Amino acid sequence: MKTEKQKGFTLIELVVVIALLGILAAFAIPRFASLEKEARSAVTLGLSGSVRSAAAMAHGLNLATGATSVDMEGNAIAIVNGYPSAATIEDTLADSTGFTVGVAGTVATFTKTGTTAGCTVTYAEATATAPPAIAATTTGC
Repeated sequence: MKTEKQKGFTLIELVVVIALLGILAAFAIPRFASLEKEARSAVTLGLSGSVRSAAAMAHGLNLATGATSVDMEGNAIAIVNGYPSAATIEDTLADSTGFTVGVAGTVATFTKTGTTAGCTVTYAEATATAPPAIAATTTGC
């Protein structure tokens, strides 16, 4: 009688491999899931820095020209107390893709698209005694 040598994995080996993969997935999936929130937070903080830089550049143009309106990349930026108005702060940015902008009086709010109101950048116009207040909120990202 001729016996052939079996090739392949035993059932026990397969079960052990599947168990190991399950353990690895249990640790890896939550790490990847939290990266999405961290990415939205980083984008929001990046926009906050961009708004701050754009306001500073417009302020520099205003100091150099003394005009009540400055031109940035072909956009007329209204100046209030030496800094961009809330209505025109979006025009100072090269790109605000992924954010919707709402203006209420002297405050402009950039809200990350697809998130709650807790993932925002707020720009409050400068007053006669203080520069603009720029704040990033990432609690709802």
